[in-house]
Parts: sequence; C-alpha cells; structure tokens
Amino acid sequence: MTRADRATLILSKLKATYPEAHCELNHRNPLELLIATILSAQCTDKRVNIVTVDLFKKYRTAQEYADAPIGELELLVKSTGFYRNKAKNIKACCQQLVDRHKGEVPRTMEELEVLPGVGRKTANVVLGNAFGMNVGVVVDTHVGRLARRFRLTTQEDPVKVEKDLIRLFPQDQWCDLSHLFIWHGRQRCMARHPDCAHCELADLCPSAMGDRQP
Repeated sequence: MTRADRATLILSKLKATYPEAHCELNHRNPLELLIATILSAQCTDKRVNIVTVDLFKKYRTAQEYADAPIGELELLVKSTGFYRNKAKNIKACCQQLVDRHKGEVPRTMEELEVLPGVGRKTANVVLGNAFGMNVGVVVDTHVGRLARRFRLTTQEDPVKVEKDLIRLFPQDQWCDLSHLFIWHGRQRCMARHPDCAHCELADLCPSAMGDRQP
C-alpha cells in the first residue's frame, strides 16, 4: 500500500471514529479565536478556556485589548504560562489590528503571520476555524507526532511536516484533518503511552505494527 493510499484510509477511519471533532478553543468570533490561540502556546485548551471566560467578558474589541494596561492583561492570562510575553503579544497584535486592519482580523496568511505572537500555526487555526479557509494544516505536537507514527512524514520541523501532509490530503480536508489528529492524539495515541492495543487505526499504523523505521 502506498503512503497516499494509507493516508486516504487513515482520514476515512479517523472521521468515522471522531465525527464530532472540532476546534476546542471556545470563541464567538475571529478575534476571540486569535486571542485564545495565542494563549494556547505551551498550554492546554482546557486551561485557556477557563482563562478566556473572564478575559472575553472584559475585552470585546481589538481597541480594548490595545488600550488595556499591560499589568491587567498579565494578571488575567497568568495561569496560561509565559504570561508576560503572551500579554505583550496580545496587546501589540491588537494595536496592529487597529492600525492596519480597522480592528478586524485579516483573512490572509501573509497578513496574519506578521502580527505579534502569530506564526503559521496560529494563522492556520484562525483561517480554518474562523473563516472556513483551508490554507494549510495546523501542525501542533499531536499532529506532528501522529504524522510520524503513521509514517506520513519523517520530518520534525512543523513547516516541513505540513508540506508533507498537504501533498497527501485533499485541500478541503486540511482543517478537519488537524482536529482529527489532535483528538486521536489526546484520546488514543498519547506521547508516552499510546494505546495501540485498542487503537482504531492500528492496522494502518506502522508504529502499532512494530515498524519503528521512518
């Protein structure tokens, strides 16, 4: 079976296993998703969702974030870790939204990537989930780990992993693919103790079948 054939079967089985897979960062609009994704770096979605309950009540617009006292922002996001840098990035990012985009979240990779605190992964999250645009594949630690275990890539660099996945999966599935990999990575294919014995995709996974070669 070719890698492309296996990728097709993997996608099909993941969709059957996790039909409700979706972005687990709570948000009501593109700005909230952008802020939540910045906060999610080195932090669980569960913790971010706890923090954003109060954060999203206090600040509603990019202008309000830009005008917020930095100490106030730091206190609100402290439990997400790296809070000083995250607060600084949120404030600077929203100032650029006000200055360059009339307070709105832009809809292109090029415009998103240059915002403070926003890299390609965050931009893909926003484009795919806020705007329904399949520009790329979100590659977080779960997606990278599963892509390697499934032998869909041998790369470690997220950008190179993304390129390999883009070649294997249809563009209209790129956003959903990330959710499916993330859900499977959290519920079955964990980093330290993957549950290969009960894995729904064991028959498609070289790692589960004992092949430890790239």
